[in-house]
Amino acid sequence: MASTTSTTLSASDLAAPLARLRDGNLAFAARYPGESGKRQPVHTVYGGAHLFKSDTAKKLGTMALASLREHAPEAETLATALGLTSSPDLRATLYRRVVEKLEREPVEDFRIDFEDGYGNRPDVEEDGHAEAAALEVARGLADGTLPPFVGIRIKPFTEELRVRSMRTLDVFLTALARATGGKLPPGFVVTLPKVTLPEQPRVLADMLDLFEKPLGIEPGALKLELMIETTQSIFDSDGRAHPPKLVEAARGRCVAAHFGTYDYTASCSITAAHQRMAHPSCDFAKHVLQVSLAGTGVWLSDGATNIMPVPVHRAAPGQSLSETQRDENRAAVHRAWRIAYDHVRHSLEGAYYQGWDLHPGQLPVRYAAVYGFFLEGLDEAGARLTNFVGKAAQATLVGDVFDDAATGQGLLNYFLRAVGCGAITEEEAVARSGLTLDELRGRTFVGILKNRARPR
Repeated sequence: MASTTSTTLSASDLAAPLARLRDGNLAFAARYPGESGKRQPVHTVYGGAHLFKSDTAKKLGTMALASLREHAPEAETLATALGLTSSPDLRATLYRRVVEKLEREPVEDFRIDFEDGYGNRPDVEEDGHAEAAALEVARGLADGTLPPFVGIRIKPFTEELRVRSMRTLDVFLTALARATGGKLPPGFVVTLPKVTLPEQPRVLADMLDLFEKPLGIEPGALKLELMIETTQSIFDSDGRAHPPKLVEAARGRCVAAHFGTYDYTASCSITAAHQRMAHPSCDFAKHVLQVSLAGTGVWLSDGATNIMPVPVHRAAPGQSLSETQRDENRAAVHRAWRIAYDHVRHSLEGAYYQGWDLHPGQLPVRYAAVYGFFLEGLDEAGARLTNFVGKAAQATLVGDVFDDAATGQGLLNYFLRAVGCGAITEEEAVARSGLTLDELRGRTFVGILKNRARPR
């Protein structure tokens, strides 16, 4: 039945404004595609390039387990050290899953470091370490001993270090590609530290373009991530948010931005005694970073706790520690664990789901904090998602427009992150969320609604 309602504007009158809106909407969608749905690592472990071996991740897991068993041999000790107030059953589940994770996949992301964790060395020495590290990566790729994500941090593109940085990258990628026939490890990335101006990521992206064809690497496969470590990384000289410009300069190769706590606080003239991850200046900078890159699909990572869980006493060869010394060791480790735990939880509550770890003794705390964060809210999130899917699907079935898909996707992302990091299994996610396994693996709330709206 044709409408009898009168209008003033004709279809030809509306054609131009509708076209402008379409162009604007499509450009917006391209610039802000949202989260990719891919697994994001919960941490990045940094280690000096001169120490890297193909089985480094496994060795770190062995040391992490030893630290946990020595200083928290059961769930209640760990819970007391971290100040956990959850139920005994949840504390036991948490402890068991931390142990399982350390045995199965202790490191999710490792960065072979040629910057702060390596220092400045003679050129011939750094050349040798770059080549040796690349061959160890190739060996780990062949043997299946690499973590799910791995990469290299080069030196910054400052005037003093740009030549050395570029050479290290060249030596490393050349040796790696020759050893693997151009194959890269999954999740491989090049980290550029201390970025201050768009020319730096732009030049790195240009270099990656030049490497791929002659080294037999798939076009576009080399990705980069930026380290946001100075005030100039947050705001440019005109006082505008700088992260979007830095990411855009990478021409689609930038997959992550990592916040550098200690360099940033130093750039704010904060004294060493007060340089900490939860400092208000860090929260401000991270929120600017978060808001300015929201919806772009670029992963964000927080920095590292610099208080290491290291015992204060070590036994001399052939001797044992006294009971008092062992107690003091445990107390020192527990203090460091609690600081790290509080920092990780602070990051998670601010929607920074990734951070840095610098010591194997930090790995148990990383997983305890992440797992606790997801397990504590599991029942509520499951009930909300189950109800949400039911109501949204019903609205779709009766022809209404359901315009709160972002909330549904957020709840779905909760389960995807919980499964991805090992806090829960896929089976547990299915049981708690009311989704099917295919729906969960599809990773898109809109797709779930479309599927459930189809006639059966």
